[in-house]
Order: sequence, then structure tokens, then C-alpha cells
Amino acid sequence: MRGALASHPTGSTETTRTESEFHLALHQRTEVSVEQYGSGIGGMEEFILKSATISTSPACPPFTPLNFEATPIVRVAVEPKHPSEMPKLVRGMRLLNQADPCVEVLIQETGEHVLVTAGEVHLQRCLDDLRERFAKIKISASKPIIPFRETVVRPPKVDMVNEELGKQHKVAVIHQVKEDQTKYSEGVQVDSTGLVTLTTSNKMATVGVRAIPLPEEVTHLLEDNVELIRTMEQLSVFAREGKTLDINQKILENIQDLKVKLESHLQGHKWRGAVERIWAFGPRRCGPNILLNNVEGYPRPSMWQCLERERAEMATFRDFDNSIISGFQLATLAGPMCEEPLMGVCFSVETWDMKFSTPLAQYDLFDKDSVTEPNTVNQSGSSELKDACEMDVSTSNQSRSRAEAAGSSVDCYGPFSGQLIAAVKETCRYAFQAKPQRLMAAMYTCEIMATAEVLGRMYAVLSKREGRVLHEEMKEGTDMFIIKAVLPVAESFGFAEEIRKRTSGLASPQLVFSHWEVISSDPSWVPTTEEEYLHFGEKADSSNQALKYMNAVRRRKGLYVEEKIVEHAEKQRTLSKNK
Repeated sequence: MRGALASHPTGSTETTRTESEFHLALHQRTEVSVEQYGSGIGGMEEFILKSATISTSPACPPFTPLNFEATPIVRVAVEPKHPSEMPKLVRGMRLLNQADPCVEVLIQETGEHVLVTAGEVHLQRCLDDLRERFAKIKISASKPIIPFRETVVRPPKVDMVNEELGKQHKVAVIHQVKEDQTKYSEGVQVDSTGLVTLTTSNKMATVGVRAIPLPEEVTHLLEDNVELIRTMEQLSVFAREGKTLDINQKILENIQDLKVKLESHLQGHKWRGAVERIWAFGPRRCGPNILLNNVEGYPRPSMWQCLERERAEMATFRDFDNSIISGFQLATLAGPMCEEPLMGVCFSVETWDMKFSTPLAQYDLFDKDSVTEPNTVNQSGSSELKDACEMDVSTSNQSRSRAEAAGSSVDCYGPFSGQLIAAVKETCRYAFQAKPQRLMAAMYTCEIMATAEVLGRMYAVLSKREGRVLHEEMKEGTDMFIIKAVLPVAESFGFAEEIRKRTSGLASPQLVFSHWEVISSDPSWVPTTEEEYLHFGEKADSSNQALKYMNAVRRRKGLYVEEKIVEHAEKQRTLSKNK
């Protein structure tokens, strides 16, 4: 029997040989010899994770991967009861990952084994399968970890009581900004427009950054094209090294389409020519945040140079260009509110000045001496992509060693590249805090079928858990209503059980992850106008949902939480009677 294996677009780039004499030349339609088995094909479980396309014809295109509505969002850390059984847990999690198309298994930087599932019921099912079928050991799981995102928004036009902001409030905000400037460290300057300027410890470089909220359409577009952005990043690395690579025409068309859509969404005076000046995406070089180059006199090469049919004269990179990118990646990976990733934020680099007594370009510090996360090779590319990345890593190690040997960029504050990375990171964090900042919560789409007599009780459960009804309609020919609502993932635990109890089993919810939504309340809000003082009081100690979420995440991560342990100490009583 002669067969051909058409690889999946998200398959591996590795060429291997299995026990059943499969020759897998992935990303190429190559004929392979196959042994026939009575009930199917064996020996593939080590090389196919979720799905692949096997065909008797080399001309068969790979099938589109199965799309599931349920997106994994809830994660837990698992570990065996007995540490000696860790290999069994690892093998069991690998089998679970292959058996369940909606689960994700990963190992964090801390070494924890993490299970990512679609929801509460799916999580319990996966843990039971891990205990009873795949690992067959006793395991312990942490409390469910709910992800959040951090973003900035435009300054609001109304206050917390829906009154239009007047001159009094603007003056109060200006005074608050001046008070906040006294809290900044030495060398940080913040102007009224939100431009933050910071100088490195050795006073040899100054960076100015401004944070701008991205349009919602751009954020969704970047989220949907993560793999394509990762491919662009790899192509820009090859262009930087002067290497040539044959690129699939379909990939070029997709990149061109992404560029056109970005230009259509980024309209207005402040976004004029912004797409051509994109410096990087983040975090992990493929996220929904943008680093923009607005440095005067620095026309660095464009990220879209792979679309140019004739290579124009290459623009030159400044020294320590990649240190700016690395600082941006670190800043977007963990925000200042509760160390969660940023989303929908554009950091515009306005100024970048460096002063050196001796030029450092001779030490070839360009793009090498940075601390950045490793980029994975785009899985839809060829094996040549992987070899080029390995050469890039070895070249960077040689360049770094030459720079350290030179020693001129190292002073009592450490290597200059490290100082610049830290300065850019802190500048981005201060620029983020200079704008109105908000938390973004993961949201479920909740579809409920219920009868008319239990609608009131169902709405009570939804409102208690910060849910919001989108629409309801009556199913024709029955007395059943179909209600569609959105519910925060953080409030979904125990929701199905509670709604069944309150409605005596007459309402049945179905939860599917939908989107990220900005929480409207400001976690750091304090009353400033007279109407807010009258409505909320001087203490404004009413429940703030965003503050509750933020403090919960900070408490889980061991960060400082600003809260009062004792209030009204004069009212405390002792056991003895008052005299």
C-alpha cells in the first residue's frame, strides 16, 4: 500500500520515523510507505497531537482543523499526592491532551503543570478522568485561576453619577496628577498629555512613551491573527539577517489583507501612517498590543518589508533597538494593576536619546544583548525557518560575548542594554498609569431555556452574579423562553447549580466563552465632584467590582493589597464592662 500524508497547518516541522514505518515529511506532500493493519493505523500517537490528515493521494490538501465553540479559559495547577508519581501524572496529562480536543496542558515558568479547561463542569470531568482513567493516581488541584486583562480607555465624559464633567472636576484631576508625580521615582517626568519621560540609571539614555487605547476592532483583529503575526516576526528576523526565504503566496496574501484591515480601522489624524511605523507586537511578540515608532529621525525598517517585491535599500537599525522591544514585551506581559497581561494598548515611543563618550556600534550590540522570551518557529513554515532561528541564537550568543568582553557598555549600574530594557519597561508602566486604566474580564455567553413562571427567579440569579441579559424570545409552539445573556467567568462557579435550585430544575444554562469585556468601574476611583460626595459619601466604601477582582488577583500572587484591617478602632470593646 502506498499512501501520502498531507500535514495539518498546525503540525510539527520535525521529520521522524515511527515503528510502523511512517516517514512523516510534514509541510510537504511526500509519498510514504504504510503497513496495513486490521483496525487502522498504529504508531502515530507520539507524533499527532489533536488531528492530522492522512490520504492515499499526494494531491490531497490538509483538512481544516475542527473548530469548537468551547474555548479553554479556566486553569488549575495539578500535582500528585506522592511526588514519586510525577511521571505517571505527566503521562496521564499527555493522554488527556490527546483524548480531549478542548483541553490544553502546559508547564508554566514556575514548573507547575497546568490544566486549562472550558468551564467548571469540564474541569471536574477532566480531573476525574485524570484520576480514574489516564494517570490512575491521587492528585491535588489548586483553586480555579481566572485570567484577567488590563487596558486603558479614553477619559470619561461623565462622572459616576452620570453628571457631565465640568471645570471643577478637571481642576481636581490636574491636582491629583501633580500629587501623583511626587510619588514617581527620580528621573520620571509626566506631562499633562500623558507623555512619560524616564532616564536610565547612568543618565546615558532618555526614553519618552505615551499610552494610547487601541480601537476595539484592531484588538479583535490582532487576537484573530496571532499565528500570522508570529510568521511576520520570523520573516522580519530573516530579512534583518539578509537571508532569503521562499514564502508561500497565500501567506503573503494573508499578511497583505491584515495590513489593509489595520489601515481601515486606524483612521484619524493621530493614526496617520501608524501601520507603517509599527515597531513590534506584544506580549510574546504576537499579542494584541502595539509598539509604535514616533521617534523623530529614526526611520527603522518596516515590519511589512516581506510584502515588498523588490527589496529597497535597507534602513539601518540603531544600537540597542531590540532592548526597546524587550522592555515593551516585559511591560505588556505583566501590567501595573495586578500583573496581568495588557490588551488593546498602543505604546508610542516619542523620544529616544542616547549619549555615549565612545561609540558602541563597533561591538555589534544590535538586536543581540536583550532578554526576551524565545520565539517559536511558525508551524506553517518550512524546516529552513527552524535552522535559521538556531543560527540566529548562536550568532546572538557570540555577539553578546563580544560586547561583554568590550566592557565599555558596562558600568556600576550593570550592562547598558539591561538598564535600557528596565527603563523602557518602567516608562511603559508609568505611561499606562497616566491614563484611565481598567480591568477586562473574560465573559461567557449564557443561553438559558426556562418557563415563564421561573423567569423572575432566573433574572435574580443573573443580576446577583453581575450578569446582563441581551435578549429573550419565546419558542414558537411552546411555553419556553430562550434567554441569551453574558456572565463573567469569575462569577460562573456554582451558577448552574444555583439556577437549577432556584428554578426547581426548570431552567438549564449553557455557558460558552465569548469575549473579553472592559469593566466600566475604575478600581482606583475616589469621589471628586460634589454630586459624587452626596451620592457615595466621603469614604465611598460601596462595593467596587473591579477593585474586588484586582485585590483578589493581587492577593493570590502575593502582591501588596491596600486595605484596612481595622476601622473605627474607638468603637472596639474589651471583655470588661465599661465604667
